[in-house]
Amino acid sequence: MDLFFTAIISASSVALFCYWFRYGCLLILAARTARDYSEEVAKANQLSFRDVRSTLRRGDVTDLDSLHRSLERDFEVIACLSAHTPLATFDTGFEDAMLKIHFRAMSTWFRLTRRNLRGFAQDALEEMSLVVAHFANAMGERIVTEAGPGS
Repeated sequence: MDLFFTAIISASSVALFCYWFRYGCLLILAARTARDYSEEVAKANQLSFRDVRSTLRRGDVTDLDSLHRSLERDFEVIACLSAHTPLATFDTGFEDAMLKIHFRAMSTWFRLTRRNLRGFAQDALEEMSLVVAHFANAMGERIVTEAGPGS
């Protein structure tokens, strides 16, 4: 009987942690900054997350896998830029680590649902694009901060 209660408590704890984690990530992604730099960063680095989002919103998606590959590429470009520029000295913090894990979790969720549950797969791609947009905006903010006032 003790094993049963231990299993129930453990399962409940894991479920609550997952709920907290996802809710926290969605709150981070919903926060808006005074100015959005993601479009400028996307243009400068040939990122396609904005195109992916517009394709998903139009609803005429035929090839989810190519959209997924585009987002994975965008994420890698942003990660590389963050790691290999002088701007990497900025503290990325706990929230960025959470969003990186969230991106990978949504990528895995996409792979699990892309064949039979297209709606869930599209939602996963939407969240992945929001994460990339968040990091692109953060990169733009860091560039402006590093350049200083009046630039």
